[in-house]
Amino acid sequence: QVQLVESGGGSVQPGGSLRLSCVASGFTFSNYAMSWYRQAPGKERELVARISTAGGSTNYADSVKGRFTISRDNLKNTVYLQMNSLKPEDTAVYYCNAVRMRVNVYWGQGTQVTVSS
Repeated sequence: QVQLVESGGGSVQPGGSLRLSCVASGFTFSNYAMSWYRQAPGKERELVARISTAGGSTNYADSVKGRFTISRDNLKNTVYLQMNSLKPEDTAVYYCNAVRMRVNVYWGQGTQVTVSS
């Protein structure tokens, strides 16, 4: 069965860093683009970053550009989100997502990121 297992969330102070990981199983990871989304209380889920199947193309939300980096290791079936210079407005539940044929087909369970002093 398909699984996307996330780790690395937690609570940090403004300016701190976190690295999220999402390990995939149950499907051919290298055939799927991967994305990170986030959802803050009272807000709609928004796309944070996306990476192509081989990692050659990435895109980011304007709000995180220059601070966050998405990457993937197809030999480990893992996608990462390195988050630097964190701000309180980055507080949200972060979800990894697998994309096939332009459709978001699989989702992780979500992991909480809290940025506060």
